[in-house]
Amino acid sequence: MIFKDPWVILIAPLVLGLVILAKNRQGVTVFRFSSTDIAESVKPTWKVRFRKVPYILRLLSLMLFFIALAGPRSVLEETVHKTEGIDIVLAIDSSGSMAAEDFVMNNQRVNRLAIVKKVVEEFVAERKDDRLGLVAFAKLAYTVSPLTTDHDWLLTNLERVELGMMEDGTAVGSAIVSSVARLRESDAKSKVVILLTDGINNSGKTDPLDAARVAEAYGIKIYTIGAGSEGEVPFPATDMWGRKVYQRAVIKLDEKMLREVADITGGKYFRATDAESLREIYGEIDKLEKVKIDEHGFREYRELFGYFLIAALMVLTTETVLANTFFLGIP
Repeated sequence: MIFKDPWVILIAPLVLGLVILAKNRQGVTVFRFSSTDIAESVKPTWKVRFRKVPYILRLLSLMLFFIALAGPRSVLEETVHKTEGIDIVLAIDSSGSMAAEDFVMNNQRVNRLAIVKKVVEEFVAERKDDRLGLVAFAKLAYTVSPLTTDHDWLLTNLERVELGMMEDGTAVGSAIVSSVARLRESDAKSKVVILLTDGINNSGKTDPLDAARVAEAYGIKIYTIGAGSEGEVPFPATDMWGRKVYQRAVIKLDEKMLREVADITGGKYFRATDAESLREIYGEIDKLEKVKIDEHGFREYRELFGYFLIAALMVLTTETVLANTFFLGIP
């Protein structure tokens, strides 16, 4: 048994001591006799022997009231749940090349960014106990969401990531630097960046390999994903009548750089050429980054103050009845 407010128990002896002191100072009502010889020959009755019972019961009821006031409780269960102990930053390319529609979802062509957002949403749903962050990048990189366990809020911000929201370009090095900035102060058991791009590093002032070495120094692992089909891909455009048409385009992907970034940090490089392979990649990363630890959470309590309060009332009632019947004294 533990107490919600144990300090109440600490002051109980002080209050009880004051009550006893006040009782002792009241004095005793007596009758005066010329001789005590007759009284000494009379044996004390049971009422005399137990005359202090009401007083003791009153002290006991007062003590029970203090215990109830302290909030006694018993621990029913200490919640222990399994958590991964991992902080993950998702770095997503939102440059113009991500508009290529070489992925299919629900039997319809969708652009690369749309399918990535869908698969990332599914990945987030599987990492319920982890802190997740989100970085989007094109010519620049910016934090969409810092590390958080509020995944609904993170997904809301993910929906706001759109093509054309930043000046076009692909700053892979800057994306790594921004992700590292989110993780470098983390004390998580494992720190991970999952970086997805479909291009080559052509913007920013930071070389991706130098950024990877910084990440490695902070103990951050980077998984890299190269997104998109090989060869020519359908790229949407608008004709002179405002209709959507497709042009064939070749989008270059620097796989060598992405592989080196992963190798430097102890991560792994993946290539996603369709929606299913992209899902499998995030699923594999999900399996790789499983570091189970026990996390002690909140406790479930059974409140016991009611039992002590009822006991105090019962004792007080008994004392009142006895004091006014069997142990009724003469004023």
